[in-house]
Amino acid sequence: MKKSKRQPRAEKTSLAIEASTPKRAWWPWAAALAGLFVALEVYGPALSGAFVLDDRYLPFMDPNAAQATLSNWIQGMRPLLQFSYWLNFQSSGTEPYGYHLTNVLLHFIGSVVIALVAARLLELSGTTGRSRAILSAIAGGLFLLHPLQTESVAYVASRSEVLSVLLYFSAFALFLYRRTESMTVLRSIAIVVLFAAAVSTKEHTLTLAALLLLADYYWGLGGIRKNGLLYGMLVAAGAWGGFVVWRVLKDAPTAGFRVAGLTPASYFFTQCRVIWTYVRLFFLPFGQNVDPDVAISHSLFDHGAIFGLAALIALVAAAWIYRKRWPLAAFGVFMFVLLLAPTSSFIPISDVSAERRLYLPFLGLVLVCLEFLRRLKISQAAWAGVAILTACSVLTYQRSAVWASPLTLWQDAAAKSPRKLRPRFQLASAFYESGNCPQAADNFEAASHLEHPAFDLFVDWGLALDCADKWEDAVAKLKQASMLERSAHIQSQIGMVYAKHNRWQDALVALAQAEAIDPNFDMTYVYRGGIFEVAGNKSAAAVQYQRALALNPLNSTARDALTRVSR
Repeated sequence: MKKSKRQPRAEKTSLAIEASTPKRAWWPWAAALAGLFVALEVYGPALSGAFVLDDRYLPFMDPNAAQATLSNWIQGMRPLLQFSYWLNFQSSGTEPYGYHLTNVLLHFIGSVVIALVAARLLELSGTTGRSRAILSAIAGGLFLLHPLQTESVAYVASRSEVLSVLLYFSAFALFLYRRTESMTVLRSIAIVVLFAAAVSTKEHTLTLAALLLLADYYWGLGGIRKNGLLYGMLVAAGAWGGFVVWRVLKDAPTAGFRVAGLTPASYFFTQCRVIWTYVRLFFLPFGQNVDPDVAISHSLFDHGAIFGLAALIALVAAAWIYRKRWPLAAFGVFMFVLLLAPTSSFIPISDVSAERRLYLPFLGLVLVCLEFLRRLKISQAAWAGVAILTACSVLTYQRSAVWASPLTLWQDAAAKSPRKLRPRFQLASAFYESGNCPQAADNFEAASHLEHPAFDLFVDWGLALDCADKWEDAVAKLKQASMLERSAHIQSQIGMVYAKHNRWQDALVALAQAEAIDPNFDMTYVYRGGIFEVAGNKSAAAVQYQRALALNPLNSTARDALTRVSR
């Protein structure tokens, strides 16, 4: 009788488990779809934003991009990154929307991978069940929706961050989720392939082997004895990548050991302060700036660098001392410092601070947060996560709106970095592109007082003055540019301005000077042809347009003009 009474209860229990399984199966998918919807909403303002800064020098902006072969596109240190741009170019041409949308989708997939990594690390730290599921979802949500991520996602050139980090943490997830105690050959190959793909997207991912070693020994995952095959393959692949990077760093003017005004020591001292700005932006995300003005610390005593270094040493020491009591937070601190090291240690980079550099080490700070959330009741942690993610969504939407146009982006940067040349220069250019030439000219003038003006500032300032109907001032600025650099382009612009105001002889003299400097500059002949066309000499104009097309068959202005005078 006892057996007969117990059997139905066992059957009910089994049925209850089976009934609950589908719920556990579908909720992650629902959460992921909700996350994708929210991501598209909060990044909505930036999806149609124009290309800015380095975006405009990417391969798809080359006038000859359509004629270039795929092999031409993927040459250089980041072939996988360039391949992703090539795919966008095939479908979107030079329309920004497709490029921005790709960034958002890659960022979303990356957040899913981050959630999986966080779930495994929570499990290793002793958190299981519903708490593990909720906290890993919060981790993915923070990565997806934190306003500090906006630059990496909204800036097309930062595809290098978004794609490389996705590949990087996919490799880390494969390492963490292995089913056998020892690393198998197949899994090792998969991790190395992802590692190679990440490095071919951005070089800071060379830190993967160090992260795996850290996780291996910190969490007791087998060490060299169990994972020796993997580490051997990673070292072989990383050695080649490191050699290539070293060759570039030796001579590159913007990153490496030849950056003007920065030595490894001064860069390190400056980073001792900058790192704490990153930490503050993570916990208190206000005052974000695409182009911050950071003073250089040439010694440990400049601008309080010594205090930043002391605090960093204290943080790492505390993480080591309390690693058993606060295992997840301690590991997060070690991960944060390790993954930030490529851009925030001794290797100088001309821009000493950039929000996108926190994209790779972001998870380290998330783990610190999870350490404290996991000590709350499940309901308290869930509601805290909802509140944090809601606030992040609002702030990210607002920051995304700043990235919606070059004008709003550079107005924001110039207001926050009033003594820095580049934001003011870019703001002036944005006004010029929007057709507000008087404002453009005023901002170029303001920029000229921040640093000794270079020739490009005088050129753009002159064109803005011409657009603002101050052509005599425009010619004066262009002539100042010509004294700084002997250029056919500048002389042709002087000729163009003179021609617009019927100063034909002055225009022809300037164009003759342009031809003498560089007879292969095609726009010289376009402007000269325009003068002949206005004078009614269509045959002479046609000759000039033909010369321009012979030099540059893709010159649409010359082609249209030749068609016009040949009728």
